[in-house]
Amino acid sequence: MDAIYTFFLVGGSLMALSILASRLSSMMGVPLLLIFLGLGMLAGEEGVLGVVFDDYSMAFAIGHLALAMILLDGGLRTRLKTFRVGFKPALSLATFGVFITSAIVGVIAMWIFDLTIVQGLLVGAIVGSTDAAAVFSMLSGRGVNLNERVGATLEIESGTNDPMAIFLTLMLVELLVGDIGGPFETLLFFITQFGIGLIVGLGGGWLSAKLLRWLDLAPGLYAMLALALGFSVFGLTSVLGGSGFLAIYLAGLMIGNQPGRHLNFILPVHDGLAWLSQIGLFLVLGLLVTPSELWDVALPAGLVALALIFIARPLAVLITIKPFFKFRWRETFFIAWVGLRGAVPIVLAIFPVIGGVENASLYFNVAFAVVLMSLLIQGGSLTLMAKWLKVEVPVGTVPNRRGPLGILPENDFELFVYGVENQDLEDVPIRLLRFPSGALISALFRDHTMLHPKGSTRLKLGDVICVIGRSEDLYALNRLFNGDAKLKQERAFFGTFTLDGSAQMQDIAQAYGLTLSPGEQNMTLAEFIALRVGGHPVIGDDVDWHGIHWVVSDMEGGKITRVGLRLY
Repeated sequence: MDAIYTFFLVGGSLMALSILASRLSSMMGVPLLLIFLGLGMLAGEEGVLGVVFDDYSMAFAIGHLALAMILLDGGLRTRLKTFRVGFKPALSLATFGVFITSAIVGVIAMWIFDLTIVQGLLVGAIVGSTDAAAVFSMLSGRGVNLNERVGATLEIESGTNDPMAIFLTLMLVELLVGDIGGPFETLLFFITQFGIGLIVGLGGGWLSAKLLRWLDLAPGLYAMLALALGFSVFGLTSVLGGSGFLAIYLAGLMIGNQPGRHLNFILPVHDGLAWLSQIGLFLVLGLLVTPSELWDVALPAGLVALALIFIARPLAVLITIKPFFKFRWRETFFIAWVGLRGAVPIVLAIFPVIGGVENASLYFNVAFAVVLMSLLIQGGSLTLMAKWLKVEVPVGTVPNRRGPLGILPENDFELFVYGVENQDLEDVPIRLLRFPSGALISALFRDHTMLHPKGSTRLKLGDVICVIGRSEDLYALNRLFNGDAKLKQERAFFGTFTLDGSAQMQDIAQAYGLTLSPGEQNMTLAEFIALRVGGHPVIGDDVDWHGIHWVVSDMEGGKITRVGLRLY
């Protein structure tokens, strides 16, 4: 009985410390997942608490459970429209990119550790894929707002590259222990991993989304049902021989893109579950490692990590996406840099232990060292690299709070709460505000006192306004209440003024004294910029033309609606 109480004491304390340590991460710039790993190591058998944990089977099960929840949450928050710009390059990275990265790292590991070619390739396969937990956490937790092309590619890649890494790892483990099948069996395994994961994930996710939208449940049950359905898809896919990780990510994608009031109850809960999974997973993996054994391979494993970061990942990105997709060089370099390794390589490193591979602890310790260095070097410099390579776009104003009113079963009205921070709104009567036609102000608070707003009521800086509207009104409302600091950031990035995307290029050329080719004279500005950018334009794309930066500032439905002008 005392052991149970001790478990609660130690587990609760470590969880609380991990959450409190998030403040340290934001103040000092230390990657949060690295802190979770460090706390687990400090609590381990050679740490302060001396907790002995060497149950690889339990860690393997915890890893699968946690990664499933993280991928489900990632799918829930990925918008289908991002697949328009990110799916093809992400799929290339998730398949050929993982293969190339694994091969390069494998050859280097073979040379550094004096391994056979198969043993070296197993090291490469284990660390070959990026990690969804690390990527989702870093991109959202560090406040980095990437342009859609780069952000979508990284997120979709991290959510879909596990099948290739698992396939390579299992194939090489079976080869080392002598259980490998023939070429046909190996090819069939590869196809079923992707094929079954794709079919069950999309099909099960679509059915789950329809069910969640149709049912009328207590608010707290929607999130639990979504989790249960996601786990069912994960389990069914795995039983059938497919990739459960790919399937649960796709299931989350289908659920998250089915509009309805159920999402308002699901997303906040799953955000907490994803954080719980990340904390628990990295604490367990930190407990599992033995620091003295890790130290023994620190130097050669560090060389493998550096080779992965500076050689293998950049080459894989250059080979798989630069020749085939319209990425700028700075975007390509950033994608190459954000090849974050996290929990997945460590979980994959448990496969050789369970499979009975000779010297299996080497693979685990090398994977752990690679993850530590990846989080420290790549994760720690992510914000700096995003600014240096200019792949960020300004973050505009969003509501301080928002929530559904529960009036309609779908496309419900919501309550948006804004603070008045824009100097241009000072002393402006409410009737002069350019409000969306379907939105209205329901309340106004000034100095902690609620006022009844009228058309003649004049706004003051610091007022808090409650607006009732729909999600499609958000863009106009956010622009209206954009604060001065954020307006300055936008103007510095997009330019002092903007032009409508439907403006005719011949009119613009005449006004600015510019020269057009015969084929460009009948184009609109949006068509001209899209042609110069190539592929699918995104907000933040810029074209240098006649001494002016023409920057895409607004889009709707995949089409450019506003273009900013920024002089050199």
